[in-house]
Amino acid sequence: MKKIYVIHENQEWTVHLFKRLEELELPYEDWHLGSGSINLNEAPPEGIFYSRMSASAHTRNHRYAPELAAAVLAWLERHGRTVINNSRALQLEVSKVVQYMELEKFGVRTPRTVAAVGQDQILEAADAFAGQAFITKHNRAGKGLGVRLFQDKQTLETYLKSDEFEEPVDGITLLQQYIEAPEPYITRCEFVGGKFVYAVRVDTSEGFELCPADACSIEDLFCPAREEPKAKFQVDNSFDEPELNQYAEVLKANGVQIAGIECIRDKEGNLYTYDINTNTNYNSEAEEKAGVFGMLEVAKYLGSRLKEEQAALV
Repeated sequence: MKKIYVIHENQEWTVHLFKRLEELELPYEDWHLGSGSINLNEAPPEGIFYSRMSASAHTRNHRYAPELAAAVLAWLERHGRTVINNSRALQLEVSKVVQYMELEKFGVRTPRTVAAVGQDQILEAADAFAGQAFITKHNRAGKGLGVRLFQDKQTLETYLKSDEFEEPVDGITLLQQYIEAPEPYITRCEFVGGKFVYAVRVDTSEGFELCPADACSIEDLFCPAREEPKAKFQVDNSFDEPELNQYAEVLKANGVQIAGIECIRDKEGNLYTYDINTNTNYNSEAEEKAGVFGMLEVAKYLGSRLKEEQAALV
């Protein structure tokens, strides 16, 4: 019998998906690629293959998991297997530069960005932001890796010469225009099967680590003026921007069926998009309050693709 194969490197981020697959009585197999091997001379098993490989795998001691996943996906695609979030999707996952080029191709505004390798080059790149605040981030990132806010080049130089400087795993540091929002939040748009499911508003007042997974969840923020907990993640039913159609086009053109796309609005009302996460996670508390469930939608979608695959044999 054909199965759903889930390709990943983080058990904590797949537990909710596995529960939903079991709830729907869908056959699946766990393909954890923290390490492993593939025999390229053999054909892969029949079924559908969902890649949840993460750009931040190296932070969990899985330095080469994305590279192994790329090999596995090439093998699967060579044999014509159905891959959800294919090898092109993985290229987007591990490179923000690639993401920005694809977003811009479809008319989506991204922050002004310079990519640099080497501390001297990073410092020189800051000249592009003279008189303006800017941030640094890693090109292969996730989890807010390397995200720092700078007001001037001199502060950046001090950081680069200190022990606090984080060398990106791929060597590429991005310097990016700082988007100052009128309120401290960003919006993450969730897509399943290439279709928009919902948007979630994420409070950024305590920093840049914005992973919505329960395993990454930061305790609810507390606002003394309100004297009640303030949720970090809230489903935003009012988000209905024309960029959603462009996002869907970007995903379709790049072999991405399941993803979260993050954007922020500046004081003038301009919307900037700065991240495509093909290993998207969901916050259960926010979903419970709103009555929408991302992993359930993912499981249903995978089930529908598996049914199509099985019907093709009849």
